[in-house]
Amino acid sequence: MLKVEERYTNAVPELQKFFNYGNIMQVPKLVKVVINTGVGEAVSNSKAMETAEADIVAIAGQHPVVTRAKRSVANFKLRAGMPIGLKVTLRGQRMYDFLNKLFFITLPRVRDFQGVPNTAFDERGNYTLGFKDHSVFPEIDFNKIEKPRGLEICIVTTANTPEEGKKLLELLGMPFSKD
Repeated sequence: MLKVEERYTNAVPELQKFFNYGNIMQVPKLVKVVINTGVGEAVSNSKAMETAEADIVAIAGQHPVVTRAKRSVANFKLRAGMPIGLKVTLRGQRMYDFLNKLFFITLPRVRDFQGVPNTAFDERGNYTLGFKDHSVFPEIDFNKIEKPRGLEICIVTTANTPEEGKKLLELLGMPFSKD
């Protein structure tokens, strides 16, 4: 099985031919992968942020940055500056390793998996994928998690249109749904 990096080198000529690019530098490529999770219960439970951070470190292989509330919301007992989430940005080799794990190990483990939706592209060809439960990743021990947490993965590309982004991710091995 080819890795994502090797698939990209094979995909460059195909993308150049498919979209009629005159220059090889016009071919879209991967820029970064951003993994984000909200830890709303950190307002009342300070231990929740630590366990969420340990899970993100296990999934991404890199320590996350704490995201803080921008403004106070009285209904949520939230004050500006309180930690409410975690995010990590993967680039280079860590990005490729994570995408290999995501495409070929994690997504096939999802129950009743029929492929990822084709509609999650933004107008610039970036793809966002959400998980309701982070325990589908092989690094997470299902018996040790306190509470299933949602996770958002954004794959940022240099594509200019959703069609370019979809074709790029398709050639890299992203399992899109058939319909």
